[in-house]
Amino acid sequence: MIKKPLALLVGTSLLAFSGVAAAQPLAATSAAAMEHHEAAEMTEGEKLKALFAKSDEENLKRNPIGALFRGDERYADQLGDYISDEYFAGEKAAETAELAALLKLDRSKLSATDKIAYDVFKRDKEQALKGYSDEILSLTIVRPVNHFSGFHTFYPNFASGKGGAPFKTVKNYEDNLKRHKQYIVIGDRSIERFREGMESGVLETKLTITNVIEQLATQNGLGLEDSPFMAPTKNFPEDFSDADKARLTKEYAAATKDIFAGNQRMHDFLKNEYLPVARTEVGLSQMKGGAILYENMIENTTTLPLKADYVHNLGLSEVTRIKTEMEEIKAEVGFDGTLPEFFEFLRTDEQFHPESREALTQAYYDMGKMVDARIGEQFKVLPKSPLEIRPYDESIEKFQAGGSYQSGTPDGSRPGVFYFNAYDLPSRSTSGITTLYLHEGAPGHHFQISLAQENADLPNFMRFGGNTAFVEGWALYAEKLGFPMELYDDPYQRFGHLDDEMLRAMRLVVDTGLHSKGWSREKAIQYMLDNSSMGETDATAEVERYIAIPTQALAYKIGALTIQRLKKEAEVALGDKFDPREFHDQVLNTGALPMTVLESKIRDWIKSQA
Repeated sequence: MIKKPLALLVGTSLLAFSGVAAAQPLAATSAAAMEHHEAAEMTEGEKLKALFAKSDEENLKRNPIGALFRGDERYADQLGDYISDEYFAGEKAAETAELAALLKLDRSKLSATDKIAYDVFKRDKEQALKGYSDEILSLTIVRPVNHFSGFHTFYPNFASGKGGAPFKTVKNYEDNLKRHKQYIVIGDRSIERFREGMESGVLETKLTITNVIEQLATQNGLGLEDSPFMAPTKNFPEDFSDADKARLTKEYAAATKDIFAGNQRMHDFLKNEYLPVARTEVGLSQMKGGAILYENMIENTTTLPLKADYVHNLGLSEVTRIKTEMEEIKAEVGFDGTLPEFFEFLRTDEQFHPESREALTQAYYDMGKMVDARIGEQFKVLPKSPLEIRPYDESIEKFQAGGSYQSGTPDGSRPGVFYFNAYDLPSRSTSGITTLYLHEGAPGHHFQISLAQENADLPNFMRFGGNTAFVEGWALYAEKLGFPMELYDDPYQRFGHLDDEMLRAMRLVVDTGLHSKGWSREKAIQYMLDNSSMGETDATAEVERYIAIPTQALAYKIGALTIQRLKKEAEVALGDKFDPREFHDQVLNTGALPMTVLESKIRDWIKSQA
């Protein structure tokens, strides 16, 4: 999955902020074009590009973190609001106005590429407005924090010097101090939102809130010197004067103490006031208004008008198929026992667990080198941004997924980062190394996100935006590219791939089970243990993730199946003329498209090649 700075929980796609690159050139071009055509009629294509540029520029002002992740420091002293009534009203007004402006344009007069951009922009605005409706917003803004979404999960790394914020100049350091103050304000406003939910009866779960309480206690328990908020003072640039170093160290210590105090306020409120009234049931359908919210979220996440029952049954059929292939590998390696016993063997045998954090890190380094040696067979365009491999910081790893990706900058000045989880090493399986790297690193998230944001011909909302079904669907599809690159010769690595594919299939079953069929946390965990070789630690973290961010996990399999189906259509139609490098270029060169738009694009391309 992709590391995000904030999940706003408004029922809309949460991929803003994942990209990076200054928006000034497009905005400036738009302004110049407007002036040039003051006395003349602009073409529909010029009007469309001007609308995109204006929308992007205004969005960066309202959401300054998005600008900072692009390397645009114009608003670097601002963290943003993201939680007040004024913020949501401003977002809704902007989406409404931009959709109205788009609908005034004549789509038939646009080029083929501009028509794709038009369709994506239109769908984005329509889906966003559904999320900003009073009905949906009332169910989301009063639950501003859980253990998987909220500023407390994102901000420590962001402000540590290891995230998206720059720490190269004195001003960078001072901007970070200003953002600290706003972070504290957001935390206090989150408490106010929670109180509104207590009054309306729309509540988070005891499970998620208990995890948040532990997260906040862990962060404060690090103490001043070990806090990530103090980390920038231990890595000053060499050109800083001693006076600036001393001043900033003192100011950072004071600001960190203020953050600790804010965390403690949130911790105490959640523990003493909110937890006693929080929901015991974990599913959205058991929350007031939750069934409506879940239906909205399924459509938004998958970019398809799917129902929970369909998704649940699709998951069950995929689980059955994958289990059959697992049985074949079990027979291949000569294991004499049942599939559940084979799962237990993979969970417990020492040969499948890393000896140390260092050994696990080296294994991922080695995998990166093997992928680099073969990647040109599948792609004709490679990202400019380098990819780094790192374990999660130990202060946050307990509640993180097995791996994730954080995007770099289009110019490569900040690399993309593949994070892997080294918490509780006995629960980590080395058989999943290949598939996890292909998904989170290359050619998964790193290729898809980097190639989009490095394509300056795209409007910024397509370079840096997207939808979860495409982004996660591509990453799951990318795991299968290990076969033509001959990375799955080891049957245990092949089983690891099936195990991860099983995870995505089980997600269809478990997410819908939890949120539409009344499954308990324990039933969901047991289902995952019964159908895969996952350890209980991983299975628990996965289920608690689905509880915290419903439907996000549905996107993987839905998106991947769509791309796989389109590839098969192209292979059949084109025969010997089919080139995987060209197919992958067509899938990736216009950013993360909704599934319906992607289908139209690829089918048009197939016709043009036949």
